[in-house]
Amino acid sequence: MDRPELPLAQLHAFVVLAEELHFGHAADRLGIAQPPLSQQIRRLEGKVGHALFSRTPGRVALTPAGRELLPAARRALDELAGGLAAARAVGSGREGRIRVGFAASLALTILPKLLSAYRERFPRVRIEIHEMTTAPQLDALRERRIDVGLLREPPDDEPGLAFATVLREPFVAVLPTGIELATGHPLATGHPLAAGRVVEIARLAGSPFVLLPREHGPGLYDRIVGMCEDAGFTPEVAQHAVEWQTVCALVEAGLGVSLAPASIRRIRLKGVAFRRVTPGGVRTSVAAAWRASDTDPLVTGLLETLV
Repeated sequence: MDRPELPLAQLHAFVVLAEELHFGHAADRLGIAQPPLSQQIRRLEGKVGHALFSRTPGRVALTPAGRELLPAARRALDELAGGLAAARAVGSGREGRIRVGFAASLALTILPKLLSAYRERFPRVRIEIHEMTTAPQLDALRERRIDVGLLREPPDDEPGLAFATVLREPFVAVLPTGIELATGHPLATGHPLAAGRVVEIARLAGSPFVLLPREHGPGLYDRIVGMCEDAGFTPEVAQHAVEWQTVCALVEAGLGVSLAPASIRRIRLKGVAFRRVTPGGVRTSVAAAWRASDTDPLVTGLLETLV
């Protein structure tokens, strides 16, 4: 047999009357007249199937059924109040969860400052961060697995998504400087251009390259290849690596050279040199990405912090 649902308004009237044990006082507290209060109590008693109050001249008291219902009624009202407070907090962007995708190199630049600033503004919001390259971030946004992405070289047109540039930075050449074993024997040889302070891109022609796979970040990949082609050659890609840390490790091992965003200079490897390049006018852009139709205040708050 199904249990009857008890309307919260009737439960509220019941709890107030149980606390006051006086219809006039309870009605004043509720801001209603006594007849509507009496009707609420009668309806609730009809739902329960038993009297909840004994009424004698000059005295109102809870019946055994009323005493049994009172704790459950208070819990129901407390849960409702808590749910309303939580809903208001989430609706205003003060509480909840936001999922952020980010390119690995941004952990060395804007990500720590962003998270710190956002936590200061919204300390009760839980932030989930997911490291992924550009193409997986776009998929994750479309599939609602993340709410905001921080990616390199956003596409020119991506239906349903919006972008805002938050950072532009130059490129650097990533070159091996050579590694020696403890015995003094070379494990990897250095690149001759590592001895200088600035590298002319054209002089990288003929060197094997280590790059991120194009499918993980087509915009960034094409920009690097375009820099080489503008310098008169097409790079020979000998190795691919999904993360810049791995790219640098492969360069250190002597497997090639690379062109990368300048922020990766914060990666510390003994056998790698980062050198400014010429011509140096090309910049790589970092953008925030989100679903254009998203009105979530958590997303709005993060974007305001970021851009």
